[in-house]
Amino acid sequence: MRNLSPLILGMLIAVAPVQPVLAAEKADKDKSTAQTVALEAVALPVIVDGRLLNYVFCSIRLDLAPNADGAKVRAKEQFIRDDLVRTGHRTPFTRSDDYTRVDEAKVRAEVLRFAPSVVGPGVVKSVVITKQTSQKLMTLPPASKTPSHEILP
Repeated sequence: MRNLSPLILGMLIAVAPVQPVLAAEKADKDKSTAQTVALEAVALPVIVDGRLLNYVFCSIRLDLAPNADGAKVRAKEQFIRDDLVRTGHRTPFTRSDDYTRVDEAKVRAEVLRFAPSVVGPGVVKSVVITKQTSQKLMTLPPASKTPSHEILP
């Protein structure tokens, strides 16, 4: 038994540094199994005071739950885009500080609100707006001057 002790000790020393590497590879495999679905670009309107000023083309990525069926979500993509366009015309995703971008929080909230009715609850974990491209380059309108309450002679 004494003759095998150095051999066993040598094997333990040789294998010990490999264990963290194997654990890291397993963690990378777990991360790579995360499913995503990239929606086709959707044109969202920028409406101010009832007037259509611009369109913003948004690229959106849906992060799915690990057990979700990605093909089923891809098949329902057009319904999600349709809901965004319809909602965007009813209650615009317009930002008050920039007419060349949409309010990302409102868009994410709408997708997360609507997606469970189309693809099922718990399927879409998060929504990421990856790109926004404005149809027109615009600036904000100048601040309107409020009438002065001074009495002028």
